[in-house]
Amino acid sequence: MAAKLGVFILWLIHFLPLGAIAAIGNGVGSLLYRVAAERRNVGAINLRLCFPEMSVAARDQLLRDHFKMFARGLFERGILWWSRPERILGMIRVEGVEHFDAVRGRPAIFLNPHFVGLDIVGQWIALHTDTVCMYSNQKNPYLTELLLKKRTRFRTQLLYSRQQGLRPIIKGMRANMPFIYLPDQDQGVKDGAFVPFFGVPAATMTSVSRIAEMTGASVVPCITRLLPGGQGYVLTFYPAWENYPSGDPIADARRMNEFLEQRILEMPEQYFWLHKRFKNRPEGAEKYY
Repeated sequence: MAAKLGVFILWLIHFLPLGAIAAIGNGVGSLLYRVAAERRNVGAINLRLCFPEMSVAARDQLLRDHFKMFARGLFERGILWWSRPERILGMIRVEGVEHFDAVRGRPAIFLNPHFVGLDIVGQWIALHTDTVCMYSNQKNPYLTELLLKKRTRFRTQLLYSRQQGLRPIIKGMRANMPFIYLPDQDQGVKDGAFVPFFGVPAATMTSVSRIAEMTGASVVPCITRLLPGGQGYVLTFYPAWENYPSGDPIADARRMNEFLEQRILEMPEQYFWLHKRFKNRPEGAEKYY
């Protein structure tokens, strides 16, 4: 019941102007910072590990700003779920669209890290081409069903759970459907390795280079920046990585982390710090959470 009520509130709010929705998100984010003690602690640990040179006060302010951005991303998602394509596209300024066009009609991986505007990437691409994606099941089946429905409402978007593995993803890519991939969270090291992330060993997936090698896909990073107030979003497509894959999955994973570090430093408040990024640790290493 609580989930359905929350979705109903999101539906009501999506009718408001973007500036008003952003203001609501900022207010709710400030409240969440105060009441979500467990996630606040996770975020504080992540920031301490990644930015040890930053003062405690500066890290605390960064975490407060992140909670606002996190809530904005949640409330503004209602626009993506229920608004017409004209409204969605009218809010997004695209930079580097030539890098998107360069891989149309052939295998591609759109690398979409966990910034708060990540759903903007998926919906913009879905409005322009059929895609294949991977998703994680939510604890609430109603939310899983809702997410699947809303992410496939414009064009063909094949969605497969992580439990289904990569086989259906590869099949879709070989039919020239681009793969929107979010590989930057801790999924263990069964399909990865411990690779530095801001100098801290982090369980990092090596599947990006493996998939690129199997399919001949180009890897095109894409990231969305939420602008202040009601100014909308900037979606940036970056040039396809050259000499990738390199034949060394660990080196390729390090390249991904280095790219991600650079983008995070440009807007650190918009990266998803509330995930236990360093949950899995090398044998004998200190546990952080």
